Amino acid sequence: MPSSHWDESGRARMVNIGGKPQTERTATATGKVYLRPETLRRIRKGETAKGDVLAVAQVAGVMAAKQVPSLIPLCHPLLLSSVEMRFEEDPNPDSDHRCNVGITATVRATGPTGVEMEAMTAVCVAALTIYDMCKAIDREMSFGGIMLLSKSGGKSGTYRRKAKNKA
Repeated sequence: MPSSHWDESGRARMVNIGGKPQTERTATATGKVYLRPETLRRIRKGETAKGDVLAVAQVAGVMAAKQVPSLIPLCHPLLLSSVEMRFEEDPNPDSDHRCNVGITATVRATGPTGVEMEAMTAVCVAALTIYDMCKAIDREMSFGGIMLLSKSGGKSGTYRRKAKNKA
């Protein structure tokens, strides 16, 4: 049963996007890293052994978005116009006594296919980078809630996650 990602014999294939129009594409994804209040304090004050955690995570997110075709099978290489990384620190502990750093990535390109995977990969790798840079002081960090918030462009048009659907 052929579909866009399967051939007639049931094998995976890269979709042919050769005839699709070049349109402006944007996608925004988000996620959170949960950590101890002391870990967040040390990140804010630059008191981690590995340096400026959020600056390195920002670069890691941008680099990750550019590497998606090397990481995720069947994704097309795209010429990205921009990758914007934002971090929002929430110092108020939750019921598990954890603070969080929110990560948001917005990716833009003009091309025949969307940039959702690039935005979500940027968030994931930024979260992993924060973990890597702080694991010596907080091995119980975790991350999650990684999701697409919005996308625009292309045949399917605009998508915006409804607030009640946030993880």
